Amino acid sequence: MIGFLRGSLAEKGDGYIVIDVNGVGYYVNVPANSSAYLSQEGEEVTVYTSMIVREDDISLFGFSGKGELDLFKKLIGVSGVGPKAAVSILSSFTSDQLKEAIVFEDSKSLTRANGIGKKTAERIVLELKDKFSTADGIIGSAADEIAAVDQAFAGGRGEAINALIALGYSRGEATSALAGIKERDLSTEEYIKLALKNLF
Repeated sequence: MIGFLRGSLAEKGDGYIVIDVNGVGYYVNVPANSSAYLSQEGEEVTVYTSMIVREDDISLFGFSGKGELDLFKKLIGVSGVGPKAAVSILSSFTSDQLKEAIVFEDSKSLTRANGIGKKTAERIVLELKDKFSTADGIIGSAADEIAAVDQAFAGGRGEAINALIALGYSRGEATSALAGIKERDLSTEEYIKLALKNLF
């Protein structure tokens, strides 16, 4: 098992890099927004790796930090999410953005990643939201952030969020739309009307 690689960036292409470690070139699949992939050829890079072994293939997947590697492992643990799909997701989001989308059940935004459909996105949210909101922490502190949001959107705003979710919007979309409303002490219906304007 290879835990990490440190060496010179010898080559990079679509979704992969080759790292020269003491004269041996390791082909590593990496997210497009990773620091290693964004480095210039000849620069020293470090990636934390996961080796995926199948009957007809052995592949290395590399990540900028242990946190990103942990996200990758969680993603491939979701039914129907393979290594390439997980890398596609990590190429489209920063770690914090991904955790935020999952905790706030914003499956719609996950479909921005290449190859991720609606059902797969919903499955990712369903299977991972509790892990991020309890054990792993998120964006500083998930519990504190969610509690703050709930407190800020008490009363009419809170009811408006639930109404927007019932209309098919994600919690993240509903929260963002209502956050842009400066008026206070409006009725639930008034909040909904203003939020819908922000959503279009």
